[in-house]
Amino acid sequence: MGADVSETSARSGYLSSCREVSCGKWRDMGEEDEKAQVSVDPPPAPADPPAAVEEKPDDSKALVVVEKAAEPPPKEKSVAKSLDRDIALAQVETEKKMSLIKAWEESEKTKAENKSQKKLSAICSWENTKKADLEAQLKKMEEKLENKKAEYAEKMKNKVAMIHKEAEEKKAMVEAKRGEELLTAEETAAKFRAKGEPPKKGCACFGA
Repeated sequence: MGADVSETSARSGYLSSCREVSCGKWRDMGEEDEKAQVSVDPPPAPADPPAAVEEKPDDSKALVVVEKAAEPPPKEKSVAKSLDRDIALAQVETEKKMSLIKAWEESEKTKAENKSQKKLSAICSWENTKKADLEAQLKKMEEKLENKKAEYAEKMKNKVAMIHKEAEEKKAMVEAKRGEELLTAEETAAKFRAKGEPPKKGCACFGA
């Protein structure tokens, strides 16, 4: 009876030791599996900060997060710089076009001024030429008039000379007639003296 009890206790001790060994092995294997799972499993994805912040009731922290979100990321900054560069290039292009337009305007104005000056110069030349022609014609007419005037004056002088000559001839005839009449009167008076008789009133020699 005592031997059976000791044998039974020995068996129970052996079984318990076997259980402890087996449990230790299983425990070690479980820990190795857990380490393997920890090393193989990928790291957890980071949580979305804005969503986490929105869930927090603190307004000051939410305001800080909003201010940080308002700052443009580097990509947006590069886009803004590109836009500024495009705007600057467009402005330079516009200024270049305006400069070309201004230069064209000045060139057209200069052309118009030169064209008008040429036309005005041509008009002045035409006017001077016409005036010179008219003055030449007037001078020729004056020369012709002078020539005609001289010819007319010569003609008038010749006529005056002829009239004077004719008048002298008539005067000579009158003087001759007067001399004849005087001589006739003297001869008749001598006859009357010789006779001693006065002439009668009805003498024909006194009636002429």
